[in-house]
Amino acid sequence: MRQALSTPNAALPKPLFSRLGVIGLVIAALILFFVSQTASVFLAGKWLLPNSNALLWDEVLFLGSSDGTVVSASIIFSALILTLLIWLILRLKKRSMLDYLAIKSFSAKVAIAMIGILLIFMIGSQALTYVLDKVPLEFVDPLFESVSSVWLLVAVMVVVAPIYEELVFRGLLWSAIAEQFEPPRGVVIASLITSIIFALIHLQYGIYEMSTIVILALIFCLARIKSGSLLLPMLLHIINNGAAMLQYLQQSGT
Repeated sequence: MRQALSTPNAALPKPLFSRLGVIGLVIAALILFFVSQTASVFLAGKWLLPNSNALLWDEVLFLGSSDGTVVSASIIFSALILTLLIWLILRLKKRSMLDYLAIKSFSAKVAIAMIGILLIFMIGSQALTYVLDKVPLEFVDPLFESVSSVWLLVAVMVVVAPIYEELVFRGLLWSAIAEQFEPPRGVVIASLITSIIFALIHLQYGIYEMSTIVILALIFCLARIKSGSLLLPMLLHIINNGAAMLQYLQQSGT
């Protein structure tokens, strides 16, 4: 009799979170994502808006969300809050943040291939945007008009936001979902779920823009899978945001 070639599930490590725990984690992450953003805008608004002490809380949120300086500070606050919470969750689970989120080096060959895929997507997306006469970054106009330092806003939107968004979506949530299933099923399910959720949190965009965000997020997930590292999706995210911001600055003459 031939010896069995494999024993299903025998070599798979025990998931860090239960199935129910993953559902709770996804819901909690979404709530914390929006709560941290709202709280950060409020705190930054109270700190930076003129005569903020005379404003009601809803006025602080309304004025702060369209003020470039307030939004810049709020993105930094949100990044710090969410990074700390992820570290705390994994600390309580007795797991290293670097290990569980795969924050490690990656292959240059894989990076070049994924950057090529990203560039193809960006060119195709830009062409379609032009044909459909879309203006995807129109919502940032009031931010640049009101910010005290254009380069601060550029830095947080191009670098800070991609880093903490990747920590949440291709990091904690992707890892927690993927480990619930045998490969390659786990990474496929994790990629689909996190990409859809990632698009849904970008409420400032329309349906067309959100659909392109799903594809972009899937590219980030592919980079996570192929490289085995969260750092490559972070790099691709920064490149994408940087290219979009450069185009916006050139078109607006900022």
